[in-house]
Amino acid sequence: MKALRLFAAPFAALALTVAVPAFAHDPSEKVTVLQDEMLQNVPGKKAMMIEVDYKPGQASIAHKHEGTAMAYVLSGAVTSQVKGGKAITYKAGQYWYEPAGSEHLVSKNASATKPAKLLVFMVLGPDEKVLIPLEN
Repeated sequence: MKALRLFAAPFAALALTVAVPAFAHDPSEKVTVLQDEMLQNVPGKKAMMIEVDYKPGQASIAHKHEGTAMAYVLSGAVTSQVKGGKAITYKAGQYWYEPAGSEHLVSKNASATKPAKLLVFMVLGPDEKVLIPLEN
C-alpha cells in the first residue's frame, strides 16, 4: 500500500510515503492507493483503486477528475454533487459513477460526529491528474 500526501481536495494522506503531483488535496484527509496498474487490454490507460478516509464533518474543495471514477461507501455516509446534478448522500453499501471530466462540486462527510470511508476505482491515462481544484 502507498499512502499519499495531498494538498487541497478530497484525497489527502496523513502519512507521506510517495509524493504524487497529480493530486491536490486537504492535508487532513487520508488517501491510500491500494492498486495502480496499467491496463493490458486498454492501451494507454491505467486503473487505480483508492481508499479515502474522511474525518467527521470534513469537506473537500470543488474539483474535477480527468479520469472516470466509481465510488463505493465502505462506512459512514458521504454527500456528493457533480455539476448539473443534485447533492446526494450515500450511505455504506451505496455507490455512484462520475464520467471523466466531471466537476465535483460537493464531496464531504455527511456526519459531524462519525468518520466515513470510500473505495474509489478510477480509469485514466498515465499522465492524467486524479483531481484538479476548480477555480472559484
